[in-house]
Amino acid sequence: MKLSLAYLGPTGTNTETAALTYSAWVSKNRQLTTVLCPYPSIALALQSVEKGEVDLAVVPIENSIEGSVTVVLDTLWQSSNLQVHQELTLPISHGLLSFSQSLEQIKTVYSHPQALAQCQKWLESFLPQVQLVPTKSTTEGINLLQNDHQAAAIASPRAAELYQVPLLKPDIKDSLDNSTRFWIVRYSLRDLPSEEANLGSHLSLAFSLPKNAPGALVKALEIFAKREINLSKIESRPTKRSMGEYIFFIDLEGNSQDLSINQALTELSSCTEILKIFGNYHLLPISA
Repeated sequence: MKLSLAYLGPTGTNTETAALTYSAWVSKNRQLTTVLCPYPSIALALQSVEKGEVDLAVVPIENSIEGSVTVVLDTLWQSSNLQVHQELTLPISHGLLSFSQSLEQIKTVYSHPQALAQCQKWLESFLPQVQLVPTKSTTEGINLLQNDHQAAAIASPRAAELYQVPLLKPDIKDSLDNSTRFWIVRYSLRDLPSEEANLGSHLSLAFSLPKNAPGALVKALEIFAKREINLSKIESRPTKRSMGEYIFFIDLEGNSQDLSINQALTELSSCTEILKIFGNYHLLPISA
């Protein structure tokens, strides 16, 4: 049986690298073959899972420099049936691809907004006067370089090889420890082959509060604190209903079958307006 994996395309993106890495892990550990299916946006990749077009989607959820990928958080909150299945973390490198002979010739740089942001300090230092043009993926701008030798694209060094574009600078990221967490997302009502029966080591959830009142968030967080449950991440997103209303996204360590976590989730549901559990999943010990 084959597993189909949606990801942000086209060929050469960092998300494709994550999909290929996950595909190799599935082949080795599950003895399953995979088919990679590129989509033009992260949102469409996630929607393809919900529509039954593919089995899984591989999507970036957080970068060590730029933080969360909000479209993933928003899509999961708005969906009723998408669930985090597994997670993997990969190091990310950004090269400067161009047919220009030198940095001085470059007037335009194309890339995905996340990549532009992850290279912001380098761009300000070495290309302060260039026009930065956001694209749907890190590889979309590469197709524009052939006819414009005054343009460059920020993409992976692997993309430079795939598209046969000179790599003017091999790595221009602002942090040596630049890495991205990727979630493998499934449709919660659909069984997967060779699925593990036991739940994972990490759990992600989100909730909204019944009203914006003093102490409302503290009350929710104290539910975890008094049980000594470690929250590895917490952030807010607007509800999109009115100013000052927020959804709170939390990652925590543990298994939902543990008594303390089960009790915490039960108590949390009583003091929130909406509570959604995105998944109880494993962190895969794999890297590119």
